[in-house]
Amino acid sequence: MCLAVLALRHVPGLPVLMAANRDEFHARPTAAAARWPGDGPAVYAGRDLQAGGTWMGVNENGRYAVVTNFRDPTSLIADAPSRGALVEAYLRGADRPGGYLARVAREGQRYNGFNLIVGDTDSAWYYGNRGAAPHELRPGIYALSNHLLDTPWPKLARTKAAFAQVIAQAAQPDLPALYAALADRAPAADVELPDTGVGLERERMLSSPFIVSPNYGTRSSTIMALHADGRGELHERRFDPRGEATGETDLAFAWTAA
Repeated sequence: MCLAVLALRHVPGLPVLMAANRDEFHARPTAAAARWPGDGPAVYAGRDLQAGGTWMGVNENGRYAVVTNFRDPTSLIADAPSRGALVEAYLRGADRPGGYLARVAREGQRYNGFNLIVGDTDSAWYYGNRGAAPHELRPGIYALSNHLLDTPWPKLARTKAAFAQVIAQAAQPDLPALYAALADRAPAADVELPDTGVGLERERMLSSPFIVSPNYGTRSSTIMALHADGRGELHERRFDPRGEATGETDLAFAWTAA
């Protein structure tokens, strides 16, 4: 996952609204969003079939989580554990958000760089293992890319502004408008690009909210909503290397706080 925008206890009647793009190598095997089998509260998410886990998901207790990579090619750990497993462990578990992230932070340096938001309809917490201690998020709009929370990279600033405009203008979730906000393919100007150690050409390619390239790009866009009346929604649109849509999944479920 490389881009996520969240409205937390900000939209009346909608404690959680998230819109996100997952950027990944096109060759990496992936399962479409679905209700996962298994005991315990039902989990709704896509699945990474290479390392396991997922980049974002929600369960029927109103618990949700999303992870993004922290881009720093100079500090990669070859045998690091899967960051997607951090999302699954939270969705499968019962720890409160703050307690869960406190536990993750104690072993955070074992992992390659990540940002992780976990929450439920009452609270949300953020932890980045490259510089941000776990802390609670107040009601508002937040955005994650491949640096720390709300780092104003051009792609993040544009998508956050578009998301804020959508949620201010219509009843939510407005799926067409949210998908349109995630579909922005315009690259940033060179003078706006961060220098993360991947070279100018790759910085350019990675600078658009929606990435199109033959080997690596936006694999899916996902919108998740938890309504105060107990309804839940997870919508996923998937893409090929040309950026053409290849399928959609729309999941509806009921949630009850544990």
